[in-house]
Amino acid sequence: MRRSPSIVPEAADRDVYLVLDDFGGPLGRAWRETDENNTDRQTIITDLLDGQYSNPSQVVAFNTTSGWSRDVSAELADEIAKQCWSVGFEVPPYLKNFVQRNCSYH
Repeated sequence: MRRSPSIVPEAADRDVYLVLDDFGGPLGRAWRETDENNTDRQTIITDLLDGQYSNPSQVVAFNTTSGWSRDVSAELADEIAKQCWSVGFEVPPYLKNFVQRNCSYH
């Protein structure tokens, strides 16, 4: 029997972060396609701050080697809020809903 190629990255023992983006209306929500090398925590935070996602609704992280997955939306919302506030900027408009829904402090 022929095996399907694995979707697990070759360097599987690492944390992978994926963003669920809400495109609104009939388009709905979708997990955004991302290059394998750009799924680490800091790159995802940078991409969120740079506006690479139109209306993020959730961020999940997983590590297939360690066998875990979890919603990291609150952690990233806190980090984004801290980074913005530390340099005196407001949270960008495209991230306000995400931060307001998930941030542990306001």
